[in-house]
Amino acid sequence: MRLRGFAPATPCWVELASADPARAAEFYAGLFGWEPAGDRFKLGGRAAAGLTRARADRPAGWLTYLTEHNLEASITRVREAGGRLVTEPAEGHGGRSALIADPAGALLGLWESAGFTGAQVGGEPGTMTFPELLTDDAEAAARFYGQAFGWLLRDEYGSDGTRGEWITTAHDAMAGLAPSHGGSWWRAAFQVADCAATMQTCRDLGGGVIAGPTDMGFGSYAELLDPWGVPFAVAAPAALPVELSMSFTPTAGMELTFGG
Repeated sequence: MRLRGFAPATPCWVELASADPARAAEFYAGLFGWEPAGDRFKLGGRAAAGLTRARADRPAGWLTYLTEHNLEASITRVREAGGRLVTEPAEGHGGRSALIADPAGALLGLWESAGFTGAQVGGEPGTMTFPELLTDDAEAAARFYGQAFGWLLRDEYGSDGTRGEWITTAHDAMAGLAPSHGGSWWRAAFQVADCAATMQTCRDLGGGVIAGPTDMGFGSYAELLDPWGVPFAVAAPAALPVELSMSFTPTAGMELTFGG
């Protein structure tokens, strides 16, 4: 599905920083069917994720970006809420970005578009899906993200009831929360057609599996590692059955009824 923009303070882009971008491009192309294109991965010719070289101010790993219409105002809110600015705003390809950290140290990118709004494809295998904040202090996280970005935390789910869902003020779900068992960080996630098959492909390409597949009720989920130890997750939505019934009356003619 083609994407054309994102609501303010919602995930819009995800970028990998790697010590070996060329080899990382080969791994993720094999895993997700991406087409390496310089500093971006494409899917069907549309931007799906970013790629850069790891450096001192941009540690190796996946980084989720939030869209912001005013970068400086967003940075001010982050600081007022107890977070910090990690890297100063910088010009990028199609916009401006900055790296921030929440009070527990979890990193996020902020993106102010100047033509490039973020991922151009979503809702299908090989595209970014809900990232997750891993933390052991959900209350502190709710205070920070509520003040800085207007997010609300709701709907505990999972077998242990320790997982949650971040929603916007319009009550649209856009990210998740899970226990970290030490530390705090954001984990990128990508939609796949089949978690078990993706796990095997990851192994075949030199990566590893942390956990999964786990049935989450609305689909399956797995936690993986690329060959350089970078964690990420994959999720396969559950197929929703659709029931089709047909009836005919002399006055109304044929009627089709869909149910799920």
